[in-house]
Amino acid sequence: MEAALRIGVLGCADIARRRLLPAMAADPRVHVTAVAGRDLGRARELAGRFGARPVHGYAALLARDDIDAVYVPLPAALHAEWTEAALRAGKHVLAEKPLTTELASTQRLFDLATRSGLCLMENVMFVHHPQHTAVEKLLADGAIGELRSFQAAFAVPRLPSGDIRYRPELGGGALWDTGVYPLRAALHFLGDRLDVVGALLAQGATDAVDTSGTVLLRTPEGVGVQLSFGLDHGYRSRYELWGSEGSITVERAFTPPADHRPRIRVERREGPDDVLLPADDQVARTVRAFVDAVRGAAAPDPVILSQARLLHDIRVRAAA
Repeated sequence: MEAALRIGVLGCADIARRRLLPAMAADPRVHVTAVAGRDLGRARELAGRFGARPVHGYAALLARDDIDAVYVPLPAALHAEWTEAALRAGKHVLAEKPLTTELASTQRLFDLATRSGLCLMENVMFVHHPQHTAVEKLLADGAIGELRSFQAAFAVPRLPSGDIRYRPELGGGALWDTGVYPLRAALHFLGDRLDVVGALLAQGATDAVDTSGTVLLRTPEGVGVQLSFGLDHGYRSRYELWGSEGSITVERAFTPPADHRPRIRVERREGPDDVLLPADDQVARTVRAFVDAVRGAAAPDPVILSQARLLHDIRVRAAA
């Protein structure tokens, strides 16, 4: 039996505490070895929950020889620096989305991981949930005829004013936080030949970052794409594929709880039909996918670059 993948965590972020660390600890192929923090007390408290070693400072964790891979749940503005440091230290990396906030930085990390033979994965968890595979099969089977348009939305209610999502120096903003989800969904179903037609990023009177956005894209075949996202909205997490003979809609598309049974709504001329699927845990599946990628010496997924290019183009179009 192969030895467990020894993972170190850079930071004590809430997503690590609530979601990724419990999933890693539950996977027999993973050993949570160390947790690093700028505050040793916080690192000690979180590491103690999972039988890991607390480490004072991120660089000190990367210098350890008992770490095979690192998970980077830091604020978006810090991803590029510490992902590069981890790769240069010879560690495989699972980094929170977006991988970086600049296209050139994403390209540099992608190239570095490729040259170094290291796994680099962006933590977009929903793509690992089997409900989307079921949707792909419906499309391939012609359930709604020829695809005509795609719409997706992900937005959350307003968070406390001090939240990092509202701090520009930490890479805050709706595009980086909630916008990545519908954008990745478009890439997932329509491929990487999407072009930005229009983009709007808006912020409230007291905000220093964008808190809402709408993006229009198109494929070379003329399929229209409309994406909406925000940080000051009633909760929404859904997408719809509309074809020549019907539509497919998925609610709770991006962050379903592990006990949620997905329901895919297929509507055609003869009436609606609901496809009910078993519950599944996309966080656990993401951890397994990362371990598989490391064990299989998988190259970085080019979708990382496609997404970074579109994020760049959206920002440029919105600023025009």
